[in-house]
Amino acid sequence: MRLVVARCQIDYAGRLTAHLPMATRVLMIKADGSVLVHSDGGSYKPLNWMSPPCTLREGASEDGAVLWTVTSRSSSQGQADTLQILIDEVFSDSSHDLGIDPGLQKDGVEKHLQELLAEHPSTLADGLTLVRREFPTAIGPVDLMCRDADGASVAVEIKRRGEIDGVEQLTRYLELLNRDPLLAPVRGIFAAQEIKPQARVLATDRGISCAVVDYDNLRGLDNADDRLF
Repeated sequence: MRLVVARCQIDYAGRLTAHLPMATRVLMIKADGSVLVHSDGGSYKPLNWMSPPCTLREGASEDGAVLWTVTSRSSSQGQADTLQILIDEVFSDSSHDLGIDPGLQKDGVEKHLQELLAEHPSTLADGLTLVRREFPTAIGPVDLMCRDADGASVAVEIKRRGEIDGVEQLTRYLELLNRDPLLAPVRGIFAAQEIKPQARVLATDRGISCAVVDYDNLRGLDNADDRLF
């Protein structure tokens, strides 16, 4: 991972346009190819970012300033997304090898929710069947990969509490999965015991279905493996 603290200006163009005026920020270039721009506020969420795979080119602007150009291709629109970072002054530039991450260890309830929904995927949508739990992708495993009644692929992200970051996570998975012609088109279901209103609005805007899961009711479902007769 490369971390750069610099005074910079950010301009994004693609499905929308965004501009961040000159200010001191942290630029994070991760080994998976993603590029993130952070400020000293706003908690964990970056001000802007580019999801992998993307390409970073270091060059110079017309007036000789350092200019980074990050490009990616949107699978949904087939258009090039561009993030331009104009650097006025660099205060720190360091690289670190973080090694292989062991992955997120889910808490007991969230892990059990995944197990129960894997056994009973039709509780999320009629006709839904399980293909695989922890379906691998280049940016992490999808909780459940399923197929609907028409045979189309469905990616399910499961949280105990559904918030905006969970929707963003599922959005990144869907962008990546939809680049695979063997899977596409892939739609998403965001499942949680509780889904915050802002997360529901964002999910709906991105074409992602929401499913509120009753954990206690799900635990009481009849399982054929537990029957004596």
